Amino acid sequence: MNDVSVAILCGGRSSRMQSEKGLVLYNGIPFIEHIIAAAKELSKDIILITNSTDYDYLPFEKRKDIEIDKGPLGGIYTALTYAKHQNCLILSCDIPLIKGSLLKLLFENENVTATVFKDTDRTHPLIGCYSKKLMTKLKVAIEKHELKMMRFLDSVDAEFITIDDHRSEQFRNINTVTALNELNNK
Repeated sequence: MNDVSVAILCGGRSSRMQSEKGLVLYNGIPFIEHIIAAAKELSKDIILITNSTDYDYLPFEKRKDIEIDKGPLGGIYTALTYAKHQNCLILSCDIPLIKGSLLKLLFENENVTATVFKDTDRTHPLIGCYSKKLMTKLKVAIEKHELKMMRFLDSVDAEFITIDDHRSEQFRNINTVTALNELNNK
């Protein structure tokens, strides 16, 4: 699968994690490198959306947010702007358990403008496939400061793929020191 771009949103310093989330170690390896390994199963076109130089050691294209302080919607807008392909896999930087085999499910229906995962507890908008067809709607939402991800997904009739078995553990966001300690002590 090479007709998709991948963008990893490397958000700013997390107050709950007390450091750059994507660089936190799981099994001695930074989160970002676990996520890149999964992403490489889908594409070689990987972009890191980051305003930090902390990721400069990685040999991938880095792009700063076009729209500053616009949260995930701003990150997705930036990702789609620079993506080489029509479809872009969007991943957050705090999901080190994600696997490429699960991510491939997002591309089974090619005619959808947005496809994201959900489990029994919540929707995961930052583990999803987004089409460049959404650029105008993203820009309008950002200009109107309508930045809630779920509201945006509802407005574009996104497709949701429910994973309600053991694989949903891969969606686990690790964004606190406590969650990191639990993960590393498994």
